[in-house]
Amino acid sequence: MAVKMFAAIDVGSYEVGMKVFEFSPRREMKQIDSVCCRMELGKDTYNTGRISVKKIEELCQILNDFVRIMNSYKVSAYRACATSSVREARNHLLILEQVKRVTGLNLEILDNSEQRFLDYKSIAFGEKNFYKIIQSGTAIVDVGSGSIQISLFDNDKLVTTQNIRMGNMRIREKMADLVRHTLHMEEMAEELINNELASFKKMYLKDRQIKNLIVAGDYILELLKKPMVATDEFRATYDRIIDMRPEEIAREYGIPSESASLILPSMTIYKRLIEEMGAEQIWMPGLSLSDGIAYDYAQKNKLIYAEHNFEDDIVAAARIIAKRYQSNKSHIRNLESLALAIFDKIKKISGLDARQRLLLQIAVILHGCGKYINLSDGAECSYSIIMATEIIGLSNRERRVIANVVKYNTFEISYAEIMNQPGITEKDYLLIMKLTAILRVANALDRSHKQKFSNVRITVKDAELQIHVDTQQDITLEKGLFPPKADYFEEVFHIRPVIRQKKTL
Repeated sequence: MAVKMFAAIDVGSYEVGMKVFEFSPRREMKQIDSVCCRMELGKDTYNTGRISVKKIEELCQILNDFVRIMNSYKVSAYRACATSSVREARNHLLILEQVKRVTGLNLEILDNSEQRFLDYKSIAFGEKNFYKIIQSGTAIVDVGSGSIQISLFDNDKLVTTQNIRMGNMRIREKMADLVRHTLHMEEMAEELINNELASFKKMYLKDRQIKNLIVAGDYILELLKKPMVATDEFRATYDRIIDMRPEEIAREYGIPSESASLILPSMTIYKRLIEEMGAEQIWMPGLSLSDGIAYDYAQKNKLIYAEHNFEDDIVAAARIIAKRYQSNKSHIRNLESLALAIFDKIKKISGLDARQRLLLQIAVILHGCGKYINLSDGAECSYSIIMATEIIGLSNRERRVIANVVKYNTFEISYAEIMNQPGITEKDYLLIMKLTAILRVANALDRSHKQKFSNVRITVKDAELQIHVDTQQDITLEKGLFPPKADYFEEVFHIRPVIRQKKTL
């Protein structure tokens, strides 16, 4: 493999940045350049709901400069991503079109869960002590301009990840009109976030011990001067800066003056999280979304090795949701085994890939969560729960595919209803049909929820998907309800599922 040059562009809420990376034949990754321009796109979005023409033109000028830098390095691949400031702007489609027309760049808007997953990847790859740290109770706190993402780990496993819509710029803008009425801005900032943090603590912390806090926000490393500090060192720095004006903070700590006004809201958020969690140590890797974009590209293209299986985190997050809604654990485990075995056996026939296998697995795990709300309308409720619940690492489109597979596991598939949903394409519709067909067959094999089958073996022979099962139990119910599911599966894949029963002694 020759040396490969890659550019990661981050169109953020208060700055636009690019990092250029080099990937060597030894599967090593090295940052060779970093450029950043201050630009408060978020101020427009959070105040008016749209980004002004002037700001869009300025953004295009900056991105054109980035293109020239990319050309000078002979960059062979890039990824340009925008976050909440563009995502929440009502004119975001016009922004993407203008950027493409003026710069030639394809600007991608990240969903919140995609953005936070990339931030998480940057830490997992870039913090050499990451795997040691998350063996004990750990929280990754990603403070952005529009929201806070909190991800909890214990024993190397992702326990939960939640988003609180209260970031540093959003807090700053809310306080802007009130600041002249008080000398204690930090108290106002605390009041703005206390209710959200109290709800988070009640639902997710409880008796959980959080020893480590990993911080992914900007400029905190410049404030604290080293990548790991004890909480009393953090508190000393906090007490020092709360009475300082932004220009004083900028001058003393070498932080850009335009960014200094965001320091107090960020530090207040960290302070309150430390107090609620009782964290002992704070880790600051000093990494950014651009690092996550580069690591994600390198991992997917096998340019570097990944010690951590990030798909396991997505599955773990889904299991937490299923547990919250008291889904039948034994039935889910059995269904996972059946559905994934069917997927693997027809992989060449179906044209489905590994990512779509993951979507099927998540659909299986979450297919019964709606029964917690309404037993007679469980599928519709499951759809609503999935669409209302962020799952880190999955885009809104992928979540919608999963929600539809879960819904139409029970309902008759409707082309018109599915295609009327935002972001769904005909390709997605076909994917929903395929995954639904697999889920229906797998679910029919455990219709009684009693896991009657053992030693299930699946083969493809003579246009049949033969499901060989060993059982001494009466499977009249499963066989009786199976034909309609088999009919639909055959319509989709042109191969018919059949049950071959071998009664064990």
